[in-house]
Amino acid sequence: MSDFHETMAHLQELRRKFEGLLERARKKAASPLQASADNANQLRELMAFGSNPGNLRMLVYEPEHLPRNAPLVVALHGCSQSGAEYDRGSGWSQVANRLGFAVVYPEQQPANNPNNCFSWFLPGDTTRDQGEALSIRQMVEHAVAALGVDRRRVFVTGLSAGGAMASVMLATYPEVFAGGAIIAGLPYGCARTVQQAFEAMFNEQSMPALGDRVRAASNHRGPWPKISVWHGTADPIVKPANGEEIIRQWSDLHGLAAAPSYAEGIGGHTRRVWNDADGETLIEAFSIGGMAHGVPLATSGEGGCGAVGAFFLDAGISSTHHIASFWRLSEDSARMPAAASPAPIWSDARAIVPPAEALLRANDSEAPSSAADTDAIRRLDPNHVIAKAFRAAGLPVPELASMPPGTVSHIHPGAIIKAALKAAGFRRS
Repeated sequence: MSDFHETMAHLQELRRKFEGLLERARKKAASPLQASADNANQLRELMAFGSNPGNLRMLVYEPEHLPRNAPLVVALHGCSQSGAEYDRGSGWSQVANRLGFAVVYPEQQPANNPNNCFSWFLPGDTTRDQGEALSIRQMVEHAVAALGVDRRRVFVTGLSAGGAMASVMLATYPEVFAGGAIIAGLPYGCARTVQQAFEAMFNEQSMPALGDRVRAASNHRGPWPKISVWHGTADPIVKPANGEEIIRQWSDLHGLAAAPSYAEGIGGHTRRVWNDADGETLIEAFSIGGMAHGVPLATSGEGGCGAVGAFFLDAGISSTHHIASFWRLSEDSARMPAAASPAPIWSDARAIVPPAEALLRANDSEAPSSAADTDAIRRLDPNHVIAKAFRAAGLPVPELASMPPGTVSHIHPGAIIKAALKAAGFRRS
C-alpha cells in the first residue's frame, strides 16, 4: 500500500509541475491567444465522419476555390488549445489560401482530457484501428470523399501533445501519410501511462528499439513518410532530447546513418538534413536557438503567417511556411524561403558522405576500386543526376548528361536549360 501511495504522490507532483509550466508559459505570453470570431467561423465542423471511437471533433478549413485533388494537412493542437486557436496561431489556413490545400483540425474534448491534450500515450488511443488514432484516420478518409483531396498527398503535423499524436498517426498509419512534421513532440511508443508520459517529457532519456516500435504498430514495411522535426533548445515542458529520439526513430526506419548528411545555420537556428542515396531529403530537423515550448513563427516578411501568443513564438522563422515547402504542397513551394537557404555548414557527416569533388578526381591513382565506389560516384555525379532526371521525365537524355561517371565537367546552368528545352521540343538548337 505504501508503494501505491508513493506512486500516486509522485504522479501528482509530476502533474502539478506540468500544469504549472503551462500556466507560466501562458502568463509569459505578451497577450493570450484566442480565436477571433472570424477565425472560429472560418472552420466548419463535419459531424458524421465515422464511428469516432476517440470522441473527437472534426473541424475543417477549405479555401474558397479548392482545386480538385488538392493536398490535405491534418493539424493537431497542443494542450489547453482548440482547433480554432491552433489555426490562428500557426497560420495553416493562411498558407492553405496561398497554395490551395485543405486543413483538418481534429479537436480534443474536455470529457476525454481535462487539459484538452490528445491521449498520445494511452494504448487504447495509440493503437491502429482504436480510439483517437482511428478517429483521426476516419477524418482523413471522410475528407478525401467530402472535399475531393488527393489521398496520395496527405500530411500530418502537430504541437506538443499534438506533435506526439502526429508521431502516433505516422506510426500506426504510415501508408496514409506522405509526410509529417512534429513540433516540440515525442517519439512513438515512449510512454504507455500518464506517469511515463510526464517522465518522457521532463527527463533526458534514451529509449531502445525505437524503430521497432513503429514497425510493430502496423504491417507496413515501407516506403516511410518524410519527416520534419522542430524543437526549441530552451523548451522546459518537452525536453529537446525528445526531438533527438524522434530523429533516431525515423532514421532507423529509413535506414539512414546516425549523422546527418549536412547541417546549415539559419539565423540563430540549425537545420540538419538526412538524405538517401539519391540525394532525396527524408528527414530534416530544426533546433530553434533559445526558444521555449511552442510553434516557431515569423509573422511578417516572406512566408509570414500566424499570430504570436502562448505557445506561438516569434522566432524569426516560420515553421508553417517551411513545412509546406518541405512537403512541396505546390509547385512554388519547392523553392525555399530566402531566409532558409544559406550555404551549408558541413557537420561530421563529411566523414560519412565525402564531397562530390573528392569522388570526381581524374587522377587514375584515385580511381574507384570497387563497384560500390563506382555506384557512389554515380549518385553524386551531376551528369548522372541530370540523366536520371531526364529519364524520369520520359525525355531523351542530352549529350551533356550521357558522359561516363566520374568525368570532370564544368556544369553550366545555361547549357542544362538549353538541353532541357531542346529535349522537350521547345527549341530546335
